[in-house]
Amino acid sequence: MNIRIITLAIVTLLVQNAWAQNTFKAIVKDGKNKEILIGVNAVLNKTTNGASSDENGIITISNIPNGVQHITFSYLGYESETKSFSFPLSSTAPVEIFLEQDEEILEEVIISSTRGTRSIQNIPTRVEFISSEELGEKGSMKPGDIRMLLNESTGIITQQTSATSGNAAIRIQGLDGRYTQILKDGFPVFAGAASGLGLLQTPPLDLKQVEIIKGSTSTLYGGGAIAGLINLISKTPEEKRDLSLHLNGTSGKGLDACGFYGQRFNKVGTTIFASYNRNWVYDPSDTGFTAIPQFDRYVFNPKLFLYLTEHTQISIGLNAMFEDRLGGDIEYIKGKGDDTHSYFEKNKTQRHSTQLTFGHRFNEKDRLDFKNSVTYFKRNIGVPSYSFEGVQVSTFSELSYTHTNQKTEWVAGLNLWTDKFDENKLTDFQPRDYNQTILGAFVQNNWEATEWLNLETGLRTDYVPDYGTAILPRVSAHFKITDNFSSRLGGGFGYKTPTIFTEDSERLQYQHVLPIDKDKNKLERSYGLNIDFNYVTSFCDGNITFSINQLFFYTYLDNPLLLQSTTDGLYRLNNITGHTDSKGGETNVKIGYKDFHLYLGYTFTDTGTKENGIRQENILTPKHRLNSILMYEVEDKWKIGLEAYYFSPQKLGDGLKGKQYVVCGFMIEKIWEMFSLYANFENFTDRRQTRFDTIYTGSISNPIFRDIYAPLDGFVMNAGVKLRF
Repeated sequence: MNIRIITLAIVTLLVQNAWAQNTFKAIVKDGKNKEILIGVNAVLNKTTNGASSDENGIITISNIPNGVQHITFSYLGYESETKSFSFPLSSTAPVEIFLEQDEEILEEVIISSTRGTRSIQNIPTRVEFISSEELGEKGSMKPGDIRMLLNESTGIITQQTSATSGNAAIRIQGLDGRYTQILKDGFPVFAGAASGLGLLQTPPLDLKQVEIIKGSTSTLYGGGAIAGLINLISKTPEEKRDLSLHLNGTSGKGLDACGFYGQRFNKVGTTIFASYNRNWVYDPSDTGFTAIPQFDRYVFNPKLFLYLTEHTQISIGLNAMFEDRLGGDIEYIKGKGDDTHSYFEKNKTQRHSTQLTFGHRFNEKDRLDFKNSVTYFKRNIGVPSYSFEGVQVSTFSELSYTHTNQKTEWVAGLNLWTDKFDENKLTDFQPRDYNQTILGAFVQNNWEATEWLNLETGLRTDYVPDYGTAILPRVSAHFKITDNFSSRLGGGFGYKTPTIFTEDSERLQYQHVLPIDKDKNKLERSYGLNIDFNYVTSFCDGNITFSINQLFFYTYLDNPLLLQSTTDGLYRLNNITGHTDSKGGETNVKIGYKDFHLYLGYTFTDTGTKENGIRQENILTPKHRLNSILMYEVEDKWKIGLEAYYFSPQKLGDGLKGKQYVVCGFMIEKIWEMFSLYANFENFTDRRQTRFDTIYTGSISNPIFRDIYAPLDGFVMNAGVKLRF
């Protein structure tokens, strides 16, 4: 009898417990602007029971027992919040949960390239943001420079300009590299003579983030940003010490050693970055010429931060780089040169630059900033029977004032650029010296017109001696159509001063290239337009996230500067009586499921030059390009990635078409608290131009190199260790 009573009691309790399960519903919003948040995680404390907010911001958690329960809400960029609820609840209506933004995290996603103080979610200008985490992933693949980091973005190609030395330039949306402005912390230190090697001489370890703006941004930063700009943002010191060391070796006979230290001590902070990068001569295809040249490079970047008061800060930085690079005939480089094995291309460079910034905040609304840089760049190029050598000294100064209100923000400023190039006279050829000074003034307004419309308008006026005045208006708009769907529309004017430092001149090592003629040459002027549509949602209670961004772009460049041969065998840069236009689209899709992330990208680019009523397709511009990356990431434990890139046939300078090809890569990284080990298998299918096409004509002693449109190094495996102290 007692056993029956006990059994009945147990069954009764179990039934009661089963019926005592509750369902919790909440809608999660941003505590500041009250916008719903998608993908917020909510977990019942001390259990694995939880859910994520859907496309409407709704979280539903079932099977919650009676009594007081604690639920923790967490979301990237926001402070975690734990709320207590007594079940059963008195109402079945969804509970409103407001999360506050985490200021420390959001500091990392403030976009400085737009000159304002808005976060990336609230600016009308379309900005592509590469975080420090992504930089770390790409640094495992190519720790010596940033080419791979940029080449994997839609609409961007790092175009190799030399078959033997590996010199490269960035092309955005099909336009030549000289129309892309590369900045380091807002300073233009890679212009002019330095543009052909800047990408190869910039390791990523000391970078905090990279910001990319496609389309004309000359209104923000002056001449040169017709295709867009890339701003490399350095790390700044925090109270917690940041000390890391990166060692890497490659099967392509390369070695990289990089170190970074940063820390703040009350009123003083510092960051120090140093790297040594070396490669021995490498020729996997046995063509007799270098696929990767032999080089030694040293980089040293110390920076001092002074926090004079709570509102006043000064930073002083120095960038130093030395490199010797030698490509060409393998036998010559090995010291076995003779009359047959005699071709070489030497590049000896050094860059020294200083950066000074001063910032003072008068109050919560008003801020004054001053920045100045001085850059010294010396380069010597040598090929058989010819040498080109010169020194470029450039300065940049800017004074700006920012006034911020709740709905509007104004930025106004003055700029002064100086750029002086002196060529060392090694032959009787005309010197290509120049001395240029540009004075500019700009004003920009960011206005939150309504909850669904943000406007950014700007105007710049630059005075360029010998070439006149450039007036550059610009406007961008951000339309928040729904919580999931938004659009950005932007356009502006641009210009570029004439210079001998172009991709075509670089291919000739500037041999027989005549100087710019200020009486005949003129400014290249442009206008451009971008429009994009962005949709974000989630499925399966937030377990699957999906986003798609579709961009359409158009750029018109009037009187472009082209290198043309003369009747006496020389080359002159002429502004043709025609135009270049680039149009197309970029599609980016991101899909996430738990620890898996899939990135898909497609770029269509149609770039051509029209002269005398005839339009010719521009060379070295694939019309179709596909990107695909699959990542598996377990936070602080594993990173595994598989990627593939397709390039359609490209028109070459000799009138022929290059072959289509696919490049595949695989990387794996195991992470511990103090260090991580990784291995990367780049281009493991060994696709290289020398397997399906030629790279030169003529003899090995007097080669005529063709355009390089595919990798030359083929399959390269690299592995290394990252140490954190």
